[in-house]
Amino acid sequence: MVESKNSFNAKKKLSVGDREYDYFSLDAVEGLKDLPYSLKVLAENLLRNEDGLNVTPEHIKAIANWDPEAEPDTEIQFTPARVLMQDFTGVPCIVDLATMREAVSNLGGDPDQVNPLNPAEMVIDHSVIIEAFGGPEALEKNVEIEYQRNAERYQFLRWGADNFSNFRVVPPGTGIVHQVNIEYLSRVVFDNENVAYPDTCIGTDSHTTMENGLGILGWGVGGIEAEAAMLGQPVSMLIPKVVGFKLTGEIPTGVTATDVVLTITEMLREHGVVQKFVEFYGNGVREVPLANRATIGNMSPEFGSTCAIFPIDEETINYLRLTGRPEEQIERVEAYAKAQGMWLEQDAPEANYSEYLELDLSTVKPSISGPKRPQDRILLDEAKETFRSQLGEFTDDPINEDDNAPQASNMDAEGDHKTEENAEAGYNSSAQGRGESAAAGAKGRQSRPVEVRSPRGGSFTLDHGMVAIASITSCTNTSNPSVMVGAGLLARNAVKKGLNSKPWVKTSIAPGSQVVDGYFSRADLWKDLEGLGFYLAGFGCTTCIGNSGPLPDEISEAINDNDLTATAVLSGNRNFEGRISPDVKMNYLASPMLVIAYAIAGTMDFDFESQPLGQDTEGNDVYLRDIWPTPEEIEETIESSISRELYVEDYSDVFKGDEAWRSLDVPEGKTFHWDEESTYVRKPPYFEDMPTEPDPVSDIEGARVLAKLGDSVTTDHISPASAIKPGTPAAKYLDANGVKRPDYNSFGSRRGNHEVMVRGTFANIRLKNQLVDTQGGYTRDFTQPDAPQEFIYDAAQHYKAEGIPLVVIAGKEYGTGSSRDWAAKGTNLLGVRAVIAESFERIHRSNLIGMGVLPLQFPEGESHESLGLDGTETFSVTGITAFNESKDIPKTVHVTAEKDDAEPIEFNAVVRVDTPGEAQYYRHGGILQYVLRSMAA
Repeated sequence: MVESKNSFNAKKKLSVGDREYDYFSLDAVEGLKDLPYSLKVLAENLLRNEDGLNVTPEHIKAIANWDPEAEPDTEIQFTPARVLMQDFTGVPCIVDLATMREAVSNLGGDPDQVNPLNPAEMVIDHSVIIEAFGGPEALEKNVEIEYQRNAERYQFLRWGADNFSNFRVVPPGTGIVHQVNIEYLSRVVFDNENVAYPDTCIGTDSHTTMENGLGILGWGVGGIEAEAAMLGQPVSMLIPKVVGFKLTGEIPTGVTATDVVLTITEMLREHGVVQKFVEFYGNGVREVPLANRATIGNMSPEFGSTCAIFPIDEETINYLRLTGRPEEQIERVEAYAKAQGMWLEQDAPEANYSEYLELDLSTVKPSISGPKRPQDRILLDEAKETFRSQLGEFTDDPINEDDNAPQASNMDAEGDHKTEENAEAGYNSSAQGRGESAAAGAKGRQSRPVEVRSPRGGSFTLDHGMVAIASITSCTNTSNPSVMVGAGLLARNAVKKGLNSKPWVKTSIAPGSQVVDGYFSRADLWKDLEGLGFYLAGFGCTTCIGNSGPLPDEISEAINDNDLTATAVLSGNRNFEGRISPDVKMNYLASPMLVIAYAIAGTMDFDFESQPLGQDTEGNDVYLRDIWPTPEEIEETIESSISRELYVEDYSDVFKGDEAWRSLDVPEGKTFHWDEESTYVRKPPYFEDMPTEPDPVSDIEGARVLAKLGDSVTTDHISPASAIKPGTPAAKYLDANGVKRPDYNSFGSRRGNHEVMVRGTFANIRLKNQLVDTQGGYTRDFTQPDAPQEFIYDAAQHYKAEGIPLVVIAGKEYGTGSSRDWAAKGTNLLGVRAVIAESFERIHRSNLIGMGVLPLQFPEGESHESLGLDGTETFSVTGITAFNESKDIPKTVHVTAEKDDAEPIEFNAVVRVDTPGEAQYYRHGGILQYVLRSMAA
């Protein structure tokens, strides 16, 4: 720990039981205890880390005198207590650290310097793919396939855990990173060398904010920032605005935590909270269970805030006790929070906030969200009507307005048996059979229903709106017992009524931790979930990140051969285009209960209020309301099935892993021996021939446009974590290296190989590059004037060979979505020097700077459309060299876009390098280069 200069004499003693801790009291500086909860945590961080360089008394005074209405302009250095990683985003971090060990030696430094200085923990949860489903062997087979495909990565991570101090790995098959974080890894209040201080944690996944529900300040950052934080670099930030969100009332019957979070997401996205903290307050907070708080905090990236935090109170303590934390830790959390004024008191005076919102929980109604953005909430009773109105965006053959029938029907599917063969093949065998159809007698369709013969016997008819995937997955909901138990009870009620999932629906459940398996078993709910085809498919983040696995061949062929607009329903937090499955165009977020309901309905073209899900054994219509569990049923089941002992048992040896993990052949040595034949882990090129001092930054001359993009381009569009499509540059690379098509795996699993990832940058099948007339990873290659289109990677290689720099131009909210460092790394390696957009998502903007790419913003009110830019111009950007001339950041640079026989288009672009720390990273060509040079010096 850094020894604080303690200019304000803030260091005091805190007695907890028979222990005594040092702590830095907010009472020492007038004004600190009057701040919102989240800023109190930042203030303590500054007091404790005051070193006279990164943190000075002026910084502490600035936060004490925070003006809630002022625009943020004061930079501070925030030092997180720990770093959290998952394997997709974490593997590149460890790859880079291994590379830095060699590079620092080449610069004359000590390789042993390259170790995390603060605790860094990784949960391997993003590599399981739902290949097998719908049968009892699904879990075992998916785990077996996972190890076959990822052995190289897992060996590398085992090496990292053995050789880097302060680095621990939670093995595969344990759970989803954010659920493991709140159930086990989170400290809430640290004890470090007998100093007590708030647990603060940044993570390499945007949903790190789930920990905000426990009162832990933290958020998602790019892997690049996380690496720097692990190596002792503080996070540069401006003291933010804080939005106070008051909660009142209680959640009504029939409404779930998912409905609440979708409502809050819509409200905050509409209000505008980018680069702001959101803090929940009011007496109503006491009525929100911890699991619901975590669900709300989890969705912070979806509404765009940096964090969405709840204060510490009795509910926090109850959760820590339930999840098996030691009593000493629990007592420390309560005593510390009360001493610092961080404990939520009933009728507490209201803090001053920058902006205010309020939600009466009793007004929330059942909802879903989609078909391509999480903030696009749809009331459940308007879902069918909304689906029909939006269908025209996805097909030229929409459904008639007056056609009241669903567009999928089970005509004569047969069989009601479960076999190992069906599970291995990926068939939902348990959902076959009785299949009474609400779609019988459908008429007047404009679209053409497609009859599909099943290899298991029988046939069924598919049409637009068919639910191809129904998945209970994702950290957002699988951490919440109320909706998980609710799903199990709904399944029980449905099975009693004789209902089934439709045979074309790929059903799966991937819990967030093994605790869920424990309480499902205790409550005897698995048999009912399995009765509807919802078999345990794995413990990890699956469908929500595109690891949904392939659809059965006959379903996939029917969709693609007939251009059907298929849908997916998942209990996740992300539903961007092209993310869930290449066969599915429309994706919807819903509670776990509604995931099951839509699996039974089989189509999004369905009204749960007026249409029956099927008939019971006596021929009576069964509606969703007939099988929906009551709050009392859910609460009674939770009380009888969830206990502290479950958590203690499941986390007693969390780092040990199964036999497959323990038997991995792990390389030895403090530096990693790179395998030149590996297609998973490769030494990246960032530090090759890096000079001791950085070269001056230069202006951009003669650049061409690699991509011209519209609004809401996500990091999924830029750097997908989905399947690798045959025939693409990434697939060609794997082909050339002897990888067979079934073993391509996903982009996410190969994030440790820059050769694969750069070929996947801007390769999403739904990317709309306005330079070409087709979707996907294509562009105009102006070095090849006769070629109408070219793969983006191939074009970039041609530009590189000619020495031509590149720019990307885009609309609003560029880089929204997951905190994917490869969206910035790939942009850099393609040769892009600058991105000019109308606005940026916070994490991606920071990541671009961290990779030496300059983020620029069009003048207020202007866009590439309003300026008349069509992307065929040659761009020059002058004024960048001002970064070399002073420590001040240039507010604007001058952009000139020229093309033949036309007047040049000129404008001043706003430089989105927001802090002096970011400017330093940019001058050095990236954050890692800056850290490496600092170590060597």
